[in-house]
Amino acid sequence: MYLFNVRVYGLLLNETNELLVSDEKTMNVSFTKFPGGGLEYGEGLIDALKREFMEECQLEIDVLRHIYTTDFYEKSSFNESQILSIYYQVKAKGPITFDIKVSPFDFSKEKQADKLEVFRFVPVDTLQEKSLTFKTDKQAWHTFKNLLERENKNF
Repeated sequence: MYLFNVRVYGLLLNETNELLVSDEKTMNVSFTKFPGGGLEYGEGLIDALKREFMEECQLEIDVLRHIYTTDFYEKSSFNESQILSIYYQVKAKGPITFDIKVSPFDFSKEKQADKLEVFRFVPVDTLQEKSLTFKTDKQAWHTFKNLLERENKNF
């Protein structure tokens, strides 16, 4: 039997056209991705995404639109499951009150634990696909960036 791991992520733009990314370290592996995580049994995608933002960022969000769903095979970096990731553009329902870092992987003030996670905003005109660790995040960013360019956002 093959295992599937369904993941849901949010692309959050702030008022200065910066995108929220998450820098994480777990099991001695560091990676940069978009905020979000795994779907729990019995949960819908939107509910899972809202839960993940509350758990990770203490932030209520509105889901604006679907951006990308994985359309290729990707094996998990952490186990033998196949990853299926769904990405949505989201917006904050209120002010951002969680700690925002400036430098990648700035875990300097974080309580040491099995999983470390910090957030930072990156200007959309400087974010590179190579800055993201996982192939699905790179593809989602590529799709979102093209969408923003078509909509004539400030690039």
